[in-house]
Amino acid sequence: MNPTIGWIRDLAASWGVPTALVPLVPFLLVLIVLYAVIGLAAYGARKRWPRADKTIAFWLFISPWLIGFAIFTVGPMISSIYVSLTSWDLLTPPQFVGLANYSEAFQDPKVLQALKVTLLYGVISVPLQTVLAFVVALLLNSELPGMRLFRTIWYLPSLVSGVAQMVLFLWVFNPQYGLANDVLAKIGIAGPAWFNDAAWALPTVILMSLWTVGGAMVIYLAGLKDVPPNLYEAAAIDGAGPLRMFWHVTMPQMSPIILFNALTGIIGSLQIFTQGFIANGGPKDSLLFFVYYLYDNAFKNFRMGYASALAWILFAVILALTAVTLRGSAFAVYYETELATKRRKK
Repeated sequence: MNPTIGWIRDLAASWGVPTALVPLVPFLLVLIVLYAVIGLAAYGARKRWPRADKTIAFWLFISPWLIGFAIFTVGPMISSIYVSLTSWDLLTPPQFVGLANYSEAFQDPKVLQALKVTLLYGVISVPLQTVLAFVVALLLNSELPGMRLFRTIWYLPSLVSGVAQMVLFLWVFNPQYGLANDVLAKIGIAGPAWFNDAAWALPTVILMSLWTVGGAMVIYLAGLKDVPPNLYEAAAIDGAGPLRMFWHVTMPQMSPIILFNALTGIIGSLQIFTQGFIANGGPKDSLLFFVYYLYDNAFKNFRMGYASALAWILFAVILALTAVTLRGSAFAVYYETELATKRRKK
């Protein structure tokens, strides 16, 4: 423990602060110092620029989030960079090893398998989820009787996620008494072993991912409701049919929303963990997702330095795919701003 923090905690205990609250005292003291600095800076800014009241108020109001982000997100990220350059088992002091963890990761066959499984899952599941959610939103974008009930039914499965979802589908896809094989048997088809078969484990997880398209469907539905009706009226006057209206009106208006759902889908798919964890990596490492392998090294093998290096490799992969997607979107996404038009021309 840092001697300064230890001294502050001992001082707080001597003042009669309850034992359960003593660990919070250094953190609260840091907050007080930070807000004192922010307050002095705001006071000086107000003296120098009397018209900056709204700007100062803005920064003061968002300061709790900024401080929390700096302490609980940026701080751990910076710390993990250092940890990734060490050999640390959580029990003994970390030993600096430089880039050895990264060098080992690029030679580790399990890292290649984890990347292969994770990228394959993302390449197949994200387009399927995007298309299915959009098609369902188009079908539900009407005011027929009972449509609100159907929208609710489609959305409800997205509330069941994580471990509960995996346990549910372990029962549905059980090769002996599962619902899926029971239905297939009634039509004369012998169902596969699903999670117990290395060839079927990943396709089964991809099928599972379609269970939660309701969240993206709601976003698409909100976007469809926001398309100006006068655009369809103008297209109809010009003689456009339903297909041309869809391609030249609906798709351009919905393209930013499609991009948003695709990006969040890509990021989410590369961070998939629960399915691989519950299935223990699947047969022959068929469900060895990258985050699961990272977790395995960190909390089972106690190789925190190696796990931190894996985390930064995953961060680089996500960053690269996001950058490529955003760059490609400049030629396919329609924005109603002059800035976006100039960006597409570049």
